[in-house]
Amino acid sequence: MWDRLRGSRAAGGGRSAAAMAQRDEKVPAAAAGESEPGAGAGAAGAGDGAGAGAGAAAERGQSGAAAPFQPPEGGFGWVVVFAAAWCNGSIFGIHNSFGILYMMLQSDLGEGEKDPALEFKTAWVGSLAMGMIFFCSPIVSIFTDRIGCRTTAAMGATIAFIGLLSSSFTKSLEVRYFTYGILFGCGSSFAFQPSLVILGHYFKRRLGLANGIVAGGSCLISVPLPFFLKMVGGAIGLAHTFQVLSALMLIQIFLSMTYRPILTPSCDSQHDGHDKLGSRSMRQQCWAQTRKYFNLRVFRRKTYRIWAFGIATAVLGYLVPYMNLVKYVEKRFQETKKDWILLVCLGAMSGLGRLVSGRIGDCIPGLKKIYLQVASFMLLGLLCMMIPQCRGFEGVIVICLFLGLCDGFFTTIMAPIAFELVGPMQASQAIGYLMGLMAVPMTAGTPIAGYLNDYFGNYDAAFYFAGVPPIIGGLVLSVVPLVHQRMLKKQRLDSGKDKMLVSEAVVNGELLPGCPASEAHM
Repeated sequence: MWDRLRGSRAAGGGRSAAAMAQRDEKVPAAAAGESEPGAGAGAAGAGDGAGAGAGAAAERGQSGAAAPFQPPEGGFGWVVVFAAAWCNGSIFGIHNSFGILYMMLQSDLGEGEKDPALEFKTAWVGSLAMGMIFFCSPIVSIFTDRIGCRTTAAMGATIAFIGLLSSSFTKSLEVRYFTYGILFGCGSSFAFQPSLVILGHYFKRRLGLANGIVAGGSCLISVPLPFFLKMVGGAIGLAHTFQVLSALMLIQIFLSMTYRPILTPSCDSQHDGHDKLGSRSMRQQCWAQTRKYFNLRVFRRKTYRIWAFGIATAVLGYLVPYMNLVKYVEKRFQETKKDWILLVCLGAMSGLGRLVSGRIGDCIPGLKKIYLQVASFMLLGLLCMMIPQCRGFEGVIVICLFLGLCDGFFTTIMAPIAFELVGPMQASQAIGYLMGLMAVPMTAGTPIAGYLNDYFGNYDAAFYFAGVPPIIGGLVLSVVPLVHQRMLKKQRLDSGKDKMLVSEAVVNGELLPGCPASEAHM
């Protein structure tokens, strides 16, 4: 499901023209002219980005003003798009199919145990894995900026592979909390987020198209996976199912090697940074390094704080349908042969929603995009509450179709909204912090639903519970454009000029997002 937080972190790969202009103002015109060959060579080493990099360097040398980075809009970028699609499809295909694994885990533990809290305990395996994706996000943002997209993604895919493979060698639920919940979840986070950042190195004008291809391509894996697990899992068993799923992560390790950055950090900027640190005390250096990689400036923006709180509130019950629908229809309608159709419908319509919403979002200016999220959350909450009202299996299928559509709409539009709120250079960490805030409610929602099922003996209360947070979150999000407009009016009155709010060009230290010096010449 979450194979989609991509535009704003991807946009974080682009240089800020204002930041480059400030740097160039410190360099004499003659020095700027001498630096042109180096800039051209660096761009030429980037393959398809040679023309764009050389053109930008020439323009900077002639006019003395820095030009914004222009991605190649294709070329090797399409290979990166394929790798990102595989990453999103395999990782979130497994997570979204946990409803099938959930039943297999309970069968593997043995029906004779008759543990009244078994639903609650088993739900923690999938919830921990999904929660770790979001909980690790702020840390992954730092790793991505520090050691690069390629190294971070390959490391994460390796950890996820180890987690899935080791889950096949144990039947202990507590051990699987660690192997599947912690290792696979943490590895998924490290593998997933670089796939968001790297797209901004290759696309800007076509970024919406690239996101759509990644979303649609990932559905080729995530949509049929529940059917595969239902058909094959029963025949080969849970242990071998984990081993088959680990093969998806093994392939992702090699695909991560395609995340080749084409933005190179400025050598002058690095030398200036080292000179500044050398003149400071050890305490000042430590504080400077901490502020470099833990950039909290995004929280100074009132609109970002409201938006982040609204999203975190809305996702409290977000995973409940994914985790409990299969078990619900089995108990309510005695449907055991076609229950996998529900997850396929969710995945297919989510993919369609991502493709459509990406194009629609490009046509909606500014923060008015948030109203798409508001509508999606409100409708998603109402649909969750309608599930217990269904009198037949076909009715649940219809609701799943619309649930998937809402899922695709609100997740795809999340990235462009973050870009509008904080600007491209802060988007990487803004998304990281947002996903970190989402970790606790995302993790807690499914166990709460499992507890309600154990207490009341049915899933009705769980689905009613799941519908309330999205409605509350949608109401909170609807305030963001109004607050933004009020801030604009206040700034115009204070300055006496008709200015738009300009995002602060704050680079994560002296490094570009996802492009450290260690990968500049690889």
